[in-house]
Amino acid sequence: MTETSVAPAVPESTPTPHIDVAIIGSGFGGLGAAIRLTQEGRGDFLVFERNSGLGGTWHVNTYPGAQCDIPSALYSFSFAPNPNWTRLYPLQDEIEQYLNDCADQFDVRHKIRFGHDVHSTSWDDATARWTVVTSQGTWTARVLIAALGPFSEPAVPDIAGLDTFAGTVFHSAKWDHDHDLTGERVGVIGTGASAVQFVPHVAAIAGHLTLFQRTPTWIMPHPDRPVAPALRRIFAKAPVTQRGLRSLCNLAQEALVPGLVRWPGLLKSAAVVARMHIRRQVSDPQLREKLTPTYSFGCKRPTFSNKFYPALTRPNVTVETTGIRSVRPTGIETVDGTLHELDTIVLGTGFAVAKHPGFGLIHGRGGKSLAAVWPNGEMHSYRGTTVPGFPNLFILLGPNSVVYTSQVVTIEAQVQHIVSALDEMDARGVDAVEVTEAAEHEFVHHTDEVLSHSVWNTGGCSSYYLSPSGRNFTYWPGSVRNFTKVMSTIDMNHYTVETSVSAADRAATPGPGSPAVSAGPAVPR
Repeated sequence: MTETSVAPAVPESTPTPHIDVAIIGSGFGGLGAAIRLTQEGRGDFLVFERNSGLGGTWHVNTYPGAQCDIPSALYSFSFAPNPNWTRLYPLQDEIEQYLNDCADQFDVRHKIRFGHDVHSTSWDDATARWTVVTSQGTWTARVLIAALGPFSEPAVPDIAGLDTFAGTVFHSAKWDHDHDLTGERVGVIGTGASAVQFVPHVAAIAGHLTLFQRTPTWIMPHPDRPVAPALRRIFAKAPVTQRGLRSLCNLAQEALVPGLVRWPGLLKSAAVVARMHIRRQVSDPQLREKLTPTYSFGCKRPTFSNKFYPALTRPNVTVETTGIRSVRPTGIETVDGTLHELDTIVLGTGFAVAKHPGFGLIHGRGGKSLAAVWPNGEMHSYRGTTVPGFPNLFILLGPNSVVYTSQVVTIEAQVQHIVSALDEMDARGVDAVEVTEAAEHEFVHHTDEVLSHSVWNTGGCSSYYLSPSGRNFTYWPGSVRNFTKVMSTIDMNHYTVETSVSAADRAATPGPGSPAVSAGPAVPR
């Protein structure tokens, strides 16, 4: 794939360049924002990407079997349908290629600064600008869009002795393709979505694989299948057919919302299907018991696979449910004192969603970071997009923005929200908008009340959807249609605004009244 060369660092003597919008990240979120800004004639922006290529999680996660668990017709931009998907559920390499194709089709690649690791961003009240410091230079921007991605930072478990292991250790998100697992004694920690995908591939070549499972995962039969060339030709010649498939997939996902959000009992039929699936594929009753969840279906993220259970029945695979005590130089010791000797440990332990290190790099009013206002992973926001104390900051896939469908749908709705905000700012001559604490509090209270009945909160499991206090910071309290409708515009009644005041005027009139700030609604109610 074509990659843009890294731009040289800006000399310190050169005036800091200014752009209207700075975007962090070039996954679906950052790329979607870049494309939409371009379509709106807002070309004064840059995308800062730390990696050498775009695609976010789909550029980085290259483990064997990496695949999306949302149908390809839905896991793509609505404005850029791809008739050439080869499978119903797209594989990693095709998704990455799709994103690169979109960057070229909509001519935004030249706006991406690859190899630019963002070191810090900070809001300056005096100039009403963000300062973005990267590994390759510094910029200022009126607006900052944080498209960090919830699955961009691997979560490494805090296991005593992990750093003493004499063999090889790597996380699934940083797969070591140079290390050959053939014939090795491999230990896999974790049974989440990534592990469910890569374990069958490792089991087929390892001398022995030990899967260390803390909590089993609900696994459904995988409906994936190849998309026939004839059907691809139909999609290309009659795009309405693919749009129809997208609508059907969206309706199927939306049908799960009542059971997930309000009436978990509606999900019992899905649990029956999952139990039948394991019964068909695992004949050993003891192994089947180990692999059958005791919590409600949907409480943790369910996944699809037709290969995971058969892999665990292989004679060279052991499922170990005894807790891990520590890692020794030669293997993993469980709490019963058994030492499982290993050559390689693969961490399938997911991602740092609530404690994303990127939160510590975004500093709002008074220098306070997002990490500081979200201590211990207690995340909160207004409609998953804005946070009090952080003017002109818009977060993609922020707290309580996820709807139970393709995250691309969420992203497109949030980008529409951002465009509406930019339009309002320009129309009103506004330098800065900041959501009020009252608006955020009302949204959080409503969200907590609705989700208190959801399967994620009542299903009897511990998941990355919940903060340490038990707050569900992940999901939107309603349907996809409700989310897209609410996010189609920006309600300026919920924001304070800073009107156009020059930096010189601010400097000449210091004190709390220097910026022209509206403490109440920006428009009449």
